[in-house]
Amino acid sequence: MNWLRENWWRGVGIISLYFLFPVYISATVEMMAKRFRMFEWDTAENVFDFLADIMYPWRWKDMWQKLKIKKGKRIMKTVTLYTDGACSGNPGPGGWGAILLFGEHKRELSGGERKTTNNRMELTAVIRGLEALKEPCLVDLYSDSKYVVDALEKGWAKSWRSRGWKKADKKPALNPDLWERLLELCETHTVSLHWVKGHANNPYNNRCDELAVAEWQKLK
Repeated sequence: MNWLRENWWRGVGIISLYFLFPVYISATVEMMAKRFRMFEWDTAENVFDFLADIMYPWRWKDMWQKLKIKKGKRIMKTVTLYTDGACSGNPGPGGWGAILLFGEHKRELSGGERKTTNNRMELTAVIRGLEALKEPCLVDLYSDSKYVVDALEKGWAKSWRSRGWKKADKKPALNPDLWERLLELCETHTVSLHWVKGHANNPYNNRCDELAVAEWQKLK
């Protein structure tokens, strides 16, 4: 006990050095990048993240999640998917639009049906976007459809399927064919859901709306 009382400051120093080590190393790398141009500008940040993931206990959970997304020796690609559906009348001619973003690459998809509903077009947009991916991916899905986002995020769609496409009130769940396909795709890909306000200031959501409207207008 006497030793601890006399040497507590050494323990504090060791702990401080441990937790500050990633900061010291990344700062050194950043200085060398600026002064000697020995590294790229973002190398210091990458070094810090690497060391912090190993040394900081509160980051271990995130590191484990990153490790779980590996397929064999290849890390899954992260893709952004925007979708929207539109319908003239409900039912009526409808259209859907989707935009896939990966790095600097962008791909627009669209289609339509002569007699459909708005919800079916919303679902179809997501399905077609996910089907266009050639390998399992991490997908950030942005949709202005609460029907789509809530049913996936809150587990409603899986519950409907487990009850034979019946809702909690025993009424039939609508669009079981599309939900079945979408749930299959969500098992292939790791999908993170984001709801966005429709017809607002999101340019990709607005573009998807333009694509969807253009498709149903072809069918009038």
